[in-house]
Amino acid sequence: QVQLVESGGGLVQTGGSLRLSCAASGTISAFNTMGWSRQVPGKQRELFAVVASDGSTNYANSMKGRFTISRDNVQNTVYLQMNNLRPEDTATYYCSIRFGIPPLLYWGQGTQVTVSS
Repeated sequence: QVQLVESGGGLVQTGGSLRLSCAASGTISAFNTMGWSRQVPGKQRELFAVVASDGSTNYANSMKGRFTISRDNVQNTVYLQMNNLRPEDTATYYCSIRFGIPPLLYWGQGTQVTVSS
């Protein structure tokens, strides 16, 4: 059983910053990829940042520059530093972890980020 618990969401003004955290627990392969996705009502969940267990990262083009993903392998925790937030960043943010062959994918419960104008 794998659990992911997110924290750090909340209400912030335009231009502000937030740091999301997501701690994974359970039986997890040391070779895994953790990621962040976001979803707004009526739209599909969008995966926009991933970090592998070796620290390599990948971002959706639209998310480069303001958001930074990082991880702590000892704590099995992934972080998302969000700077210069905009109202359009308002969404529920989900972390995920993927590992194994065939790959298993687990999701956190989501944390709400609201950016006021």
